[in-house]
Amino acid sequence: MNKPFRVLVPCIALLANISGLAMRDLQTDNPNPPGEVVKLIFIHHSTGENWLRDEYGNLGRRLGENNYFVSDTNYGWGPDAIGDRTDIPSWTEWFRSENTPVYMDALFNESGQNSSYARWLEDPGGENQIVIFKSCFPNSALEGSPDDPPGEYEELSVSGAKYVYNHILGYFATRPDKLFVVISAPPLSDPTYAENARAFNQWLMNDWLADNNYTLPNVVVFDFYNLLTDQNAHHRISQGQVEYIRGSSDTLHYPSEDDHPSSAGSQKASEEFVPLLNSFYHHWQDAGHAEQDQAENGPAPQAGQGSMPAAELIDDFERGPLAGTEYWHAFLDEATSTTAACSSQGNSVHSGTQSLQFEFNVAPNSWATCALFYETAQDWSAGESLAFDYHGNQPGLAFDVDLYAGVRDDRQTYLYTIESPAESSDGWLSTTLNWEDFHRADWEADAGTAFSQPEQIIGLAFGLNALPDSPNTGSLWIDDIQLAGYLAAPEAAPPEPEQSTKPGRLLPCAGAIGVPLGLAGMGLLRKIHMLKSVEARK
Repeated sequence: MNKPFRVLVPCIALLANISGLAMRDLQTDNPNPPGEVVKLIFIHHSTGENWLRDEYGNLGRRLGENNYFVSDTNYGWGPDAIGDRTDIPSWTEWFRSENTPVYMDALFNESGQNSSYARWLEDPGGENQIVIFKSCFPNSALEGSPDDPPGEYEELSVSGAKYVYNHILGYFATRPDKLFVVISAPPLSDPTYAENARAFNQWLMNDWLADNNYTLPNVVVFDFYNLLTDQNAHHRISQGQVEYIRGSSDTLHYPSEDDHPSSAGSQKASEEFVPLLNSFYHHWQDAGHAEQDQAENGPAPQAGQGSMPAAELIDDFERGPLAGTEYWHAFLDEATSTTAACSSQGNSVHSGTQSLQFEFNVAPNSWATCALFYETAQDWSAGESLAFDYHGNQPGLAFDVDLYAGVRDDRQTYLYTIESPAESSDGWLSTTLNWEDFHRADWEADAGTAFSQPEQIIGLAFGLNALPDSPNTGSLWIDDIQLAGYLAAPEAAPPEPEQSTKPGRLLPCAGAIGVPLGLAGMGLLRKIHMLKSVEARK
């Protein structure tokens, strides 16, 4: 057996991977309770119920002593009895499904008890600020191999579990006002899948947020699994820092009559978790104060205006209009009968609950565009390409993807035309366009020149044309627009290939802007491009 090893690291580096914020004293870990009562809800089943219960795990009592007003869910709870489903594959239903808004509304407003534990604090009112969620011990029977990369769907395997946790980050990014605490599933006594469980939980602890470049401070992990594998295994605050000591075994060291952790193991977890939760809470609150300071006093110095870290999600349409943009808006040839509209909606989505819907009725020899413009140039050079998912209501739909570069008064248009295959009307298709796939528009100077300015993006659009003798009518849906083919930072190891499909946080922008000038005058020139495109497709 491997001997236990001890690692002391600052909490901020290990668990939150926070960067780019002028935070107050974020390199220390504060294990003291919050200064006011904080509402918290715990999603769990039987292991969590035992952990909360007085005289078993004592977690409910310990949380109350630390100024947390605790509520919980259990079997049968909530809309559609969603409380019945807490396995790892179920988290996508909770956090990234069409029903997520309903479930989250119920979760944030739940103030009841579904387990037995002492609760003497008065409800301070308002929504739950902290969401703790945990799967039970059967979820440590993960199939596959320890080094399996994230898969493409949810299942009880190493790949499937990584897919789930990567996927739900997309929702967490939309709710920086909530603190999400992931509790790893407890270990099994059976060693069959123990190596897989250990490898997955090490990934969850050390690599999950970093692989996704998730920089918000509202997602943290507590390794419940690890501390239950060995009496000398820990995840706690020690001497002012996070102490993580890996166990010498990968199986359950604290069994009861079955694989439910014993009272001793559960109480050990309470002793270590509660001070660590306090530290998580203070880091999250301090980050919120730093953002408020930035809003009041201006941003902290950064390396480049509008710069965007690698692995960024440009828009998944889950959190509404992006600050600092003229958000997705339809522009059209007003000299004709063309009509168009684009907005976020939930009728058809690739992931989450919203996508961009572009409805159009383009008159013959006319055009329409759904565009997003930024107030300041965005640096997308961290990626080598643009990726998104799309779905049309008809086969063979042809549309342009437009990139706008330069400055607002001297905008340059680069585009790529997609002719969707028949299957795009049956479901969603993914596409990745390299920067060199985009070429300067026919109606501008240097027509045909390959795009080479990803550090000067000022806008993005999807455009539709019509044939000379017939209209173009239909609907196009776009979802999960993001960078792909991420470039490594200097002296850093290249990221894993699967990063190109992982969610990240939205672009950091501020302020609002007016409607860009000049689009209305592009009608005739866009018709010329359209006619050339039609000739090329014959």
